[in-house]
Amino acid sequence: MELKDLASISGKGGLFKVLKPGKAGMILESLEDPKTRLVANPNLKLSLLDEISIYTRTKDGTTALGDVLKKIHKEFPGELGIDSNSDPAELRAFLKSVLPEYDEERVYVSDIKKLVKWFEVIRKAAPEILTPEPAK
Repeated sequence: MELKDLASISGKGGLFKVLKPGKAGMILESLEDPKTRLVANPNLKLSLLDEISIYTRTKDGTTALGDVLKKIHKEFPGELGIDSNSDPAELRAFLKSVLPEYDEERVYVSDIKKLVKWFEVIRKAAPEILTPEPAK
């Protein structure tokens, strides 16, 4: 599985695996509960994870979510030591330790909570996404 195969739906918790496009929309399966499937019609705000970035104060202005997830995995191979219910100051300190150049004004605590939740779900359901690609 790759990051482009995963999606988030605004208003629905968790992550979804894109199974296939259908006539009425994409067919998705929950990563946390594979028995849960739904059709994402055009009215839903669906975001593919490989299209998401985190705002930074760098020249580029953003860092791809996939790169951030890999950095987290590299620095925290075991437990993160925090969860999405942690104190906002702890969540900001966590992201600062992984991505020191993140834009503190444009990245909200709610974004960091999502990042932590998504990381945990991906680590359990699709750990291959977190390993760096071999050099070619």
